[in-house]
Amino acid sequence: MKTDRKQAQKAFVRLLDIMDDLRTQCPWDIKQTNETLSYLTIEETYELVDAIRENDAEEIKKELGDIFLHLVFYSKIGEENEQFTITEVLNAISDKLIFRHPHIYGDTQVKDAKEVLENWEKIKLAEKSQKKDQSVLAGVPKSLPSMVKALRIQEKVRGVGFDWSEIDDVKAKITEELNELEVEVSVEHQKNMESEMGDVLFAVINYARHLGINPENALAKTNEKFIKRFRFMEQTIKEDKQDITQMNLEEMDIYWDQAKRSLKS
Repeated sequence: MKTDRKQAQKAFVRLLDIMDDLRTQCPWDIKQTNETLSYLTIEETYELVDAIRENDAEEIKKELGDIFLHLVFYSKIGEENEQFTITEVLNAISDKLIFRHPHIYGDTQVKDAKEVLENWEKIKLAEKSQKKDQSVLAGVPKSLPSMVKALRIQEKVRGVGFDWSEIDDVKAKITEELNELEVEVSVEHQKNMESEMGDVLFAVINYARHLGINPENALAKTNEKFIKRFRFMEQTIKEDKQDITQMNLEEMDIYWDQAKRSLKS
């Protein structure tokens, strides 16, 4: 399957025309602002991620359409406020991609994806030299979920060489942080326990990154696995005419083991 460029252009212009109609004729669409849309955009993004994780092509297509709608919506608002147009938005991202891929559009040589990412971060850092906040971490959104944010922080600093070179050291850091946590647990210092737990989680995320594992995806899959097993356990207990709320942990463990055996993944 290959995209017909003329048909794609026609479809995109159609969406732009529909947005023009909505902003002048639909009471709900007329009222929307960047602020009111932002929370809906977050929801649509998570719905896209759900579809991707479920490998549901039809849902991915649908959710991508919703995201496209939001991008066009923001661009329309920018045009109305005489801030920017959709043309400027598209040209800006195209210019950025060309500039940040000198190994394709320039003479830079790279040997693998790792070097591509390192160059990307160095180029971004050079761009920041023209801005007030020149930190490597300036581009990490404040509102990112904590696990995703930790991963992005680690990826950002890796781009300038601030990273462990040996994976055994990364693993040892987890043990170190766990030991520090246990010290605070032993004296029941709640505030310090929270701080040390954060360090443990940060270290585990770092280890996942070094193993080439996205910790967000890994945890999402474990959550789904737990849900499936627990629902199976609940159903089996009901079939045996028992009440889960009246069972002790040892009794529930028998059913849990049965769920694990029945649901391998």
